[in-house]
Amino acid sequence: MSNVTNLNQFRKSKARAAKRAQGDENAAKFGRSKSERELEKARADKTRRDLDGHERDDA
Repeated sequence: MSNVTNLNQFRKSKARAAKRAQGDENAAKFGRSKSERELEKARADKTRRDLDGHERDDA
């Protein structure tokens, strides 16, 4: 005798797996973690401050 399969659970687990795969694909394509975005912003701010600090006064 074979095992009984709950088709609702099978359908839902298949949908979850597909959604997870799509999310992983999008994350690899577009995403960066929050810490990566903050690190990049901090580096850009520091670079701008350093550059502004080297301006000459021609007064």
